[in-house]
Amino acid sequence: MSTGAANTSASDISNTTGTSTAPIGVPAQRMHRRIVPKRSTWPYLLLGLVFLVGYSVIEISRYTHFASMSWDLAIFEEEVKQYAHFQAPIVHIKGAHANILGDHFSPIMALLAPLWWIWPSGVMLLLAQSALFASSVTIVAATAGRFVSRTKALCLGFGYGLSWGMQRAVDFDFHEIAFAVPILAVVLRNMLLKRWHRAAFWALPLTLVKEDLGFTVVAIGVVLFLLRQRALGALLAVFGAGMALLTVYAVIPHFSATGSYGYDNKLPSGSWTGWVTGFLSPADVKLTTLAFLLGVTGFLALRSPLVLIAVPTLGWRFVSVNPDYWGQDWHYNAVLMPILFLALVDAIRRIEERGGARGGERGEDPTEARTPKRGTAAPEWLRGYAARGVVPAVTAVSIALCATMTLPAKQIFMPSTYRSTDHTDLIGQALAEVPNGTTVECNITPMAHLAARTDVYWLGGSQASPPQYIVLDLSYGWAPSPPSDLPGYAAQLHPGATYRILFDQQQFAVLQLVT
Repeated sequence: MSTGAANTSASDISNTTGTSTAPIGVPAQRMHRRIVPKRSTWPYLLLGLVFLVGYSVIEISRYTHFASMSWDLAIFEEEVKQYAHFQAPIVHIKGAHANILGDHFSPIMALLAPLWWIWPSGVMLLLAQSALFASSVTIVAATAGRFVSRTKALCLGFGYGLSWGMQRAVDFDFHEIAFAVPILAVVLRNMLLKRWHRAAFWALPLTLVKEDLGFTVVAIGVVLFLLRQRALGALLAVFGAGMALLTVYAVIPHFSATGSYGYDNKLPSGSWTGWVTGFLSPADVKLTTLAFLLGVTGFLALRSPLVLIAVPTLGWRFVSVNPDYWGQDWHYNAVLMPILFLALVDAIRRIEERGGARGGERGEDPTEARTPKRGTAAPEWLRGYAARGVVPAVTAVSIALCATMTLPAKQIFMPSTYRSTDHTDLIGQALAEVPNGTTVECNITPMAHLAARTDVYWLGGSQASPPQYIVLDLSYGWAPSPPSDLPGYAAQLHPGATYRILFDQQQFAVLQLVT
């Protein structure tokens, strides 16, 4: 981010003098706007760097401790590996010869292929995600610095980076929405600065991140329309809707083995009443999620039309019949954080304008000075809350939730985060038995560590030919209990194949194909 992007440009002040003539009935001092000197961006860059280090520690610690919570990181490793080799993104973890574009439409992942040439590892993906998330911290803080004091802007950036939605995403391996978070921050920054065409331009690549974000692009278009950018907003909304429908009903089915969109079954069936009922129930879970989302902004984000951009994501999640989408877990809330925090900044700006506050001292565009319209001034308590109360409240809430929601930030200060254990060392020894370039079936624990250097399948997934190795974590995920006869279990997965045990210690095993 350039210095000029975060500071008052020459065009902002070219038509402004040190004083202006007040209209009749308005005190002259109320109309005065002091030209703000350019502010350095280094404090915001430093804040982003701090969060880059923190996010990286959390992500790499989970990786090195073999604590992945799902197969997602391994899936994205295989996808990026295929792009790096200029091949179709076939991900065998999802099924034999499964093209990942038939699951979710995320071609933006190809941008990581050059990094894979340099460092073909899951760690690279995790660090890339940390960098993308941390860049959004800088964007949010620097944008806030255009409308509030630097101290408040840094506090807002700190609260944003520490917000529970961001921490949940950092803690849950890697996901394609890592690209959406900074893109949305840039979009809303440009909307706040009234750079309408730039905002629309930056919204376009959201349709390449994931298919549902096309509807977020529609919401951005609607907000632009409401902000009197009608032609631009209408065009953007049409583009977003068209891309969402095209990917869901044409592109994804084309690449899918079933010829259809595989997540239709996550939506309620029946009439529109089923959709309404699904959106509203269970009310306790969904209202709690809403309270946590709005609570991190001190509920003041509701004073900005920018908050409408969050509606599509909340809509499909709440309508879905999958309870994993409703709550505060996983990575689903990360894309909402830049929307909500920059909506908060916009709300502060709007309240100060309505209250006749001297925005020029807070870095606002001096050419846009105006007195509040008669009868529209914000209440005194609201002006006081926006000016003095909301930023400390937001910062305090983000810090307090680190403890009450068991968020991973505290891991940074725990010595165990930086130490290996006998068990992790043992797993490393076991995986060393698997040569590079081989075919492997495994469950979740070793998957992210094998996907970068082998061809990985889920257990039983390599039906065309038996895999050369089977790697098993027997410590969890088995019902009712893990197999005791490991060669016999391998023979059940692949009748006619014979496997021998290469490694079997502390409920971790490696088997090799013999015949």
